[in-house]
Amino acid sequence: MEKLIREVRMLKIYAASLTIAFVLLFLLAFKSSNEHQRFEEIDVERINIVEKDGTLKMTISNKKRQHPGMFNNKDLKPREREAGLIFFNELGDECGGLVYGADERESGMVYSFDQRNTDQIMQLQYLEDAGDKKSRTYGLKLWDRPDNFPMEEIMKFEDSLKRLNDPVASKKAYAKLRQEGKLTSERFFAGKTSNGDVGLFIRDDKGRLRLKIYVDKNNQTHIENIDEKGQPAAH
Repeated sequence: MEKLIREVRMLKIYAASLTIAFVLLFLLAFKSSNEHQRFEEIDVERINIVEKDGTLKMTISNKKRQHPGMFNNKDLKPREREAGLIFFNELGDECGGLVYGADERESGMVYSFDQRNTDQIMQLQYLEDAGDKKSRTYGLKLWDRPDNFPMEEIMKFEDSLKRLNDPVASKKAYAKLRQEGKLTSERFFAGKTSNGDVGLFIRDDKGRLRLKIYVDKNNQTHIENIDEKGQPAAH
């Protein structure tokens, strides 16, 4: 009888100890899951910023592990991209980013904003060529992109031309798209050009330069109106 009492007492002690251990583990797990972690320094090749449901919203990455881009929640084909930040919206589309890079000849950085369902329409850019013909361009650039030719159609079109591997046919295909108004048109640049002009350079909806307001490298001011044929317009 005494043996049975001792065994029951041991079981009670064991059960109480086990209960306390589980409570402590639960409290520690709850505390760690709600604490902000602080690091003085961390080395990482890529960080994915996601929503609670796992939806990707942003990547911060080196060049090797950079995201290839995404549209309609589908990753694009693997491709080389520079290090930086890539943003994604609720539709599962890439919607802009900040990338930078440099080698012995060229260096640059661009901060892009994408139009819905397609590519960039606004970009802050810095581009430098340190080769024999040194040049440097930087400023704000704007484009027009059609609503009826989304990124998926653009990719299908470009893939078909690659498979065709016919430069003449490709040129005709692009000309047809331009006639249909489906190609991107540069519209505006404000900044410094490669030849040293600083000012505003405005284009029409066909991408033709029509107005230049600038100061040249000799500090001379200019206002130039240009007609559709690229000639100085009559005042």
